[in-house]
Amino acid sequence: MQLTDGRQSFALVLAFAVVCVLSALALVYTKHEARKLFVELEALTHERDQLNIEWGQLQIEQSTWSTHARIEQVATEDLSLTRPEATDIFVIERP
Repeated sequence: MQLTDGRQSFALVLAFAVVCVLSALALVYTKHEARKLFVELEALTHERDQLNIEWGQLQIEQSTWSTHARIEQVATEDLSLTRPEATDIFVIERP
């Protein structure tokens, strides 16, 4: 009877040891995954910030290119357009 109790105790200790080892491995794995995901999050946050900066710069550039002075400059210099005289402008009214 004592021999059986010794085997049961050994089996119980072995089971606890296996559970502890598996638990430790799971903890190491989850910590590693958490760190890996944190690094990825930081990289994506940095990329988002860079894209926001670029977007702001593009909006400023677009507003610069679309100012009335710029459009008039391109029309007169590149396209050789001129402003019509007041006598050349006709207003058509709807009945």
